[in-house]
This record gives sequence, structure tokens and C-alpha cells, in this order.
Amino acid sequence: MADGSDTTLTAEETPGHAPQGLVAGIKSFAAGHGGAKAVIEYVGKRGARIVLVGGDGVWGDQFADDTVVARQACAKAGVTVENAWERELMDQMRPSNDLWRSMARRTMAR
Repeated sequence: MADGSDTTLTAEETPGHAPQGLVAGIKSFAAGHGGAKAVIEYVGKRGARIVLVGGDGVWGDQFADDTVVARQACAKAGVTVENAWERELMDQMRPSNDLWRSMARRTMAR
């Protein structure tokens, strides 16, 4: 386990199956954005959210059944998984204009 994380697993530790569509989606994102890094977040019964940060700062996400499947999909797609949200990774993210408008609408609606 890394840095006190109790959710860090490798693909070899637990059997699972990464769906080809998930792997293809991650590969496609990475190819379109100059590479990518991922952070995997456990989201309860829904499974795991794979947040992808492209080399150009654009970000997106995919969902997997669990964190093991998410890690396997990233490994098959050739995308590095970060263990946590490091400052350098967050500084690299560039929210789109659509996201800024979306966040502004949510703030104004309160």
C-alpha cells in the first residue's frame, strides 16, 4: 500500500475484467489530449470514477464497476494512475468555458 492508502490495489491482486468500451474511451481521451493521467475515486455503490487529466489540461471522466476494474482499464489503456490529487496535477487542469458557465449557473441558482 502506498502512503497510508487503504484502497491502493494492483491489477494482479484481484481478478476482474475491464470492459473494452471503457479501455477504448480512456485510450481515445489520452490520444486526443496529448496523453493523460488518471485519479480513481471510489463513489460507493456506483463504483469508481476515473478522472482523466490530459496533457493539454482538458479533463473528463469515465465510470467503472469498482476501483480494481478502473485500475485495470487504465493499465490496459497505458494511462498512469496517480494515488492522490497532487498539486501539480490540479494545476495542470484547465476547466472549459462550458464548465465555468455551468458552475456560474449553479452558484446563481442558490
